[in-house]
Amino acid sequence: MPKKKIKKSASKRFKVTKRGKVIFSHQNTGHLRRKKSAKRKRRQAEPGVLVGTFAKKVKKMLGAL
Repeated sequence: MPKKKIKKSASKRFKVTKRGKVIFSHQNTGHLRRKKSAKRKRRQAEPGVLVGTFAKKVKKMLGAL
């Protein structure tokens, strides 16, 4: 059986934990941080967790399902 190919674009953006959660990092954190509020910057620093149908699709792209 041939090796399963994963989507490289998805592998760069998402990560699947041992328990099967899909983690991503928030966008708009690279530059122009001066005009963003401290609360917004704190929230964006934390990793986000995908849930539902989209998480299932991402897992399939990463070969985790």
